[in-house]
Amino acid sequence: MLWQGRSVRSKTGGRYSPIRAKRRFEIGGSAADTTIGDDRKKISRTLGGNSKVRVLRAAYANIANPKTGTIVKARIETVAENNADPNYMRRNILTKGAVIKTEIGRARISSRPGQQGVVNAVLIE
Repeated sequence: MLWQGRSVRSKTGGRYSPIRAKRRFEIGGSAADTTIGDDRKKISRTLGGNSKVRVLRAAYANIANPKTGTIVKARIETVAENNADPNYMRRNILTKGAVIKTEIGRARISSRPGQQGVVNAVLIE
């Protein structure tokens, strides 16, 4: 859990006097860390009673081919590279911007699986 309230320090380094204590609604949710595997989703309640679908595991991705203008559902084989964190590539964690190897070629993920509940990608090869 990550506290997302105001910092204790100002930009000059001075200390703020806390007006009140931390609140429950200021705590952020844990990271989804979407990996490759049989489909598994989690629905979590958000502010205002809305819901957010988090993908915990995904086996397939919707891959758009910009040359032909078609979209194909393809199986994800592995994560080829992930600039967000080198460990994400080793652990096969899917995030936005990660390059995945699929059965039709390499593709870059354009959606946020842990926030949007779907894995969308664009073919790059």
